[in-house]
Amino acid sequence: MLPRRPVHFQVLLSAAVLTVAGHLAAQSALSIPPQNCVWQQGDNPAWAASNLDESSWQPASQWSGVATPTPYFWLRCRFDPSQLSPSIKPDLQISGDLAWQVFANGRLIGSSGNIVTGAHTVGLAVDYSAPEFSQRNGPVIVAVRMTFTPEINANQLLPGLALGHADFQRDHYYAAVYQEVKSRWVTWTCYALIASAGLFFLALYWFDRTQRFVLWISLSWLSLADIRINEFLVASSVHYSSNLEFFLYAIGQAVPVFAILFFFALNQRTVPRIYRVILVANLLFSLPDVVAVFLPLQERMAIRWTIDVSGWMNTIEILAILGAVSSSPVSFWPFHALRGWQIPLASVCFLWNSFDTAYMVVQFPFLHLDIGALFLRIQPFRSTAIAVVVVSLTLLLVQRIRSSNRERAALTGEMQAARQIQRLLVPATLDAASGWSVDAAFLPAREVGGDFYRCHVLPNGNERLLLGDVSGKGAAAAMTAAMLVGASEGRDKDSPAQLLEHLNRVLKSSGIEGFATCLCAHLASDGSVTLADAGHLPPYVNGREVAVQFALPLGVAVASSYVESRFSVAPGDKLTFLSDGVVEARNAAGELFGFERTAAISTESAEGIARAASTFGQEDDITVLTLQYAPVAVAHA
Repeated sequence: MLPRRPVHFQVLLSAAVLTVAGHLAAQSALSIPPQNCVWQQGDNPAWAASNLDESSWQPASQWSGVATPTPYFWLRCRFDPSQLSPSIKPDLQISGDLAWQVFANGRLIGSSGNIVTGAHTVGLAVDYSAPEFSQRNGPVIVAVRMTFTPEINANQLLPGLALGHADFQRDHYYAAVYQEVKSRWVTWTCYALIASAGLFFLALYWFDRTQRFVLWISLSWLSLADIRINEFLVASSVHYSSNLEFFLYAIGQAVPVFAILFFFALNQRTVPRIYRVILVANLLFSLPDVVAVFLPLQERMAIRWTIDVSGWMNTIEILAILGAVSSSPVSFWPFHALRGWQIPLASVCFLWNSFDTAYMVVQFPFLHLDIGALFLRIQPFRSTAIAVVVVSLTLLLVQRIRSSNRERAALTGEMQAARQIQRLLVPATLDAASGWSVDAAFLPAREVGGDFYRCHVLPNGNERLLLGDVSGKGAAAAMTAAMLVGASEGRDKDSPAQLLEHLNRVLKSSGIEGFATCLCAHLASDGSVTLADAGHLPPYVNGREVAVQFALPLGVAVASSYVESRFSVAPGDKLTFLSDGVVEARNAAGELFGFERTAAISTESAEGIARAASTFGQEDDITVLTLQYAPVAVAHA
């Protein structure tokens, strides 16, 4: 509940008119206020009659100004035109933030807004002419039928009435408007600065959506400034829809919601459960204001009365806002762990919350404070303090964003280097021996992965295939894979088992934590295959898994030995090698892709197998190599 404006400018207008009337002689007056006014709650067209018995009505001096669930009221005022200068053709000026119909001696002479729905134009001061005002032989009874729409901060103010020279009254009206705006220029200036900062950060988030706290702080400041901008428009007598006026106020009540999200996102912390409850509570108080804009008048007034006038509900709302304010110190806790930019940032946030705490505490109904007068006195100081906080916070956040951007740029460079390494681990061009065709597909789970493969033609004409999968993911796994690929270079004379033994020694002596499954196969031009397997998935031949001898993965034991398996393929046979990312793909229901599905699609292309597993639900790097045996003589025939 953030107050909009504790004093209507119509009150200033009435004061100005009364002052002028007091200084002018009766017969030379240019404008006069009503001699007495009475009011009554309810709606009865018969109350416009000039001879109505007003004995049961209440004096205007006893108008409480507190919103009620009933939106309809009547105001009856008595004017004596004989007090005006005889040369004046008087007009009746009415100004107020409400809809009305005006009667002179029981006759309707004009209206403003919709008396049924309460919709009206804000900031109007309307002049009405009537023959009754030019008669100087008796008083004129002016009756105003009024409809109050949901008033903000539970304020329902009577309209300002004056009878006299139209130009004179309009000059005084705008003079009062000017004085109202001038008297609060500090507040307007500070909130213009706050709104500018909110737009600045909203633009930052638009171009860089990785830092969510930027969005929440921009919405917090824009919501906070929205309330004061609405005040400024009303105080400046800008003509706009009352529905828009109330809507702007309603969306401004979401400040506590955005504040909670901002403070925890700023410190990269998850919103605790208790603050989720507080967030929902504040949301439940702000949403009815927005919804009320679109409801019939009676329902709108009932909602406003429940939220702003009902003492117990008002107290709960203030407590919910104070709970949101407390999210700042909680999000920075523990204070002794704050480092660098967090220290000044926490300081300015605490300053902001201190003013907000004091601002809300004075609104507790049981304190019975004159909130309207109090707000006028403390608002300039609060506005200045918040503006200082906003400027400081803006500078600190900009510095943080710059640091984050530098770190992101450095990380981008590192990732670019990792991609270069990845291209070495999974080359796009494959070296194929005579009689063999090779196809490969690689889908990393992240920017870079730990899978690697090599297809290399040995000096004796055999095709060497090296396929591995390093434990872990990301750049660390890719660096380990790069080390193993580098260690395999220049070992053309090694058999598959000898090469795996060498790679195991390299990985174990490197001191790198983790392990790597690996498979090395030599494919001869006659279709024979010699294979050694260090914990890797066996290959498939024409959709059937090949039985091979397994050994420990690389890096598990210092002195690991590897047994070679031998088998042969016929012309046209298809040999498929793959990493466990295919078998271990998992869908949303937690079901694994599994060996049966893998075997069923193992005769498809490498790309087709990889895509099928990825679509099912990729969780790890996926590597597929397919080789087809087609001897030169058979291919030529």
